[in-house]
Amino acid sequence: MFYYICLRRRARIGTRGEIMNSRRAIESNQRTLPLTVEVEQYVKEIVDFSSHYGSENSMSYTMWNLAGMPNVYPSSGDFTQTAVFRMYGKWWEQCASAPQPFRRTPEKFQSQDYVELAFEEPVYPTSIDILETYHPGAVIRILACSLNPFSQNLPAEVRWEVLWLGEPSKMVTHQARQFTPCIKQINFPTNLIRLEVNSSLLEYYTELDAVVLRGVKERPLLSLYKMPLIDISDFSDSEEEKDAYEAERLRKQFGDTAINEHTNNGYFDKLPYEVLNSPKHITFTFIYIAEEENQQGWFFTEDDGNRIKKQKHPLLVGQIPVVISKLQEFKLIQLLLDHLTLPDLCRLAQTCKLLYQHCCDPLQYIQLSLQPYWARVNDAALDHLQSRCTLIQRLNLSWSGNRGAISVPGFCRFLKVCGFQLVCLELACCHFLNEACLEVIAQMCPNLQELNLSSCDRLHPQAFNHISKLVGLRRLLLYRTKIEIEDYDVIASMLSAKSKNLKSLDIWRCKNITEKGISELVSGCRLLEELDLGWCSTLQSSTGCFVHLARHLPKLRKFFVTANRTVCDTDVEELAANCPNLQHLDLLGTRMVSPASLRKLLQSCKNLLLLDVSFCSQIDTRVVQELTVQFPKVSIKKSFTQ
Repeated sequence: MFYYICLRRRARIGTRGEIMNSRRAIESNQRTLPLTVEVEQYVKEIVDFSSHYGSENSMSYTMWNLAGMPNVYPSSGDFTQTAVFRMYGKWWEQCASAPQPFRRTPEKFQSQDYVELAFEEPVYPTSIDILETYHPGAVIRILACSLNPFSQNLPAEVRWEVLWLGEPSKMVTHQARQFTPCIKQINFPTNLIRLEVNSSLLEYYTELDAVVLRGVKERPLLSLYKMPLIDISDFSDSEEEKDAYEAERLRKQFGDTAINEHTNNGYFDKLPYEVLNSPKHITFTFIYIAEEENQQGWFFTEDDGNRIKKQKHPLLVGQIPVVISKLQEFKLIQLLLDHLTLPDLCRLAQTCKLLYQHCCDPLQYIQLSLQPYWARVNDAALDHLQSRCTLIQRLNLSWSGNRGAISVPGFCRFLKVCGFQLVCLELACCHFLNEACLEVIAQMCPNLQELNLSSCDRLHPQAFNHISKLVGLRRLLLYRTKIEIEDYDVIASMLSAKSKNLKSLDIWRCKNITEKGISELVSGCRLLEELDLGWCSTLQSSTGCFVHLARHLPKLRKFFVTANRTVCDTDVEELAANCPNLQHLDLLGTRMVSPASLRKLLQSCKNLLLLDVSFCSQIDTRVVQELTVQFPKVSIKKSFTQ
């Protein structure tokens, strides 16, 4: 007889504290469970997440909806009771505010968002069910953690293991489904599961309703399950890598045969075998070789006396010879290393002194993204990278260092050595940050132009005062932080006076900006290309604020007025007449926009790519189909509820 543990779904009413407490209620009897019995659990608590569509003080479209039993499944459609991430599709990559990608990011790392889920009982997972109710297919990675989130004591080591890894996908249907991937076995019990998603190929927001974890308390036999196939790449250097002498000792210890094995490092695997095994005194030289000579296997080398010598080798017959001079050796090696990921650089540094020096050259670390290795980044890793990052200009530590992996002294120590030339610092979801960290950023990064503190929701409001010292900032992200702004009209007025070259402003879910603030903003910031006023319920079309906005922002490319019920035909027609460069427009939820005004907009805005008319009562499915046929280049969104 199977025994199931089920969590009671929290009520939709009451304070947030009451809701959180109700999640901890479980249905179970008083008997001790046999170790071999499979336990079924729903999510008890949401531990952490990178973004959600809803607000922090609501339940609609928030990650909190993943706790407990399903509310929507097996129904399909757009429901407020589900968990929804902030972004979908590729349109946001086309915006002026989109960050530049980092070099060396591994191709297999494609995660854009995450959510961490805590369950009641630690188990050895046997299966995981993800109930997706709208536009499924976003989940691309599932991980398990050795840490018990309900324990008061942190273990000496926090381990993350990948249970399943997939690719971004575009589902044929947007109907609800139960996604149950084949997960691998791990050697520790877990009650902390992390889902990572990529919604770039989806046509609309993905919606998740619940997650079910099944497992046993006793470790199952290896023969009953598949062996591990996937693991997180380890980028950290071993002790033998710390200096060139240790690397040489490693080479001697394992011998030439071990060192010269193929390493799957990309470009190096394509070099001829003889080049990789050539004597140390030979350096190949770039010299043009006639086609007939190449077919006979001729190549040129440079001996100890720097004399050019023509040689022939049977293994090179018909091949393009790999030949370089000593003067060009540095550039070629640097070029080859530029295509390697960070783990490959660290592995290659173990092969010989020469490559160790190249792999540790600060020029290789002008920009560095540690986000793909968030599970392994700690104080020791930052200390090890200090000498390599003295010239670093762009650093991405997003998602890293949580649960004690990076300490405040460790982070500050790194910035004091490597922060002076930084122009871009990405720190999204870095919960180790405190006021001391922001103070050090302000002191040690005088050239900083871009700072991302998204979802750093544990920073005290007072800590943000230090940001004012960064006078060169051009891009600042404060999404899901606790910064206190009493009057957004004052902020709009200051931006109008001090930031006349402002190109992008996102005040999503701002609750107190009025038509006065919008009027001052658009009067001073005439170069605005992006303006997100989604869910700003205090703005009313009857005041003329949207008409004034359209007439003063001719360069506008992205305009979101999501869930503003007052937007009307006049506003849309003004956009059509004054904003010819418009590419992305979100009118979700308005009841006063007609098909006629949309048609004018589509005819006038030739560059329009995205138009969201979901829950617009005058725009039904038939109208959307007609407009889609007339304007096939525009992606017109119309969600539904079954």
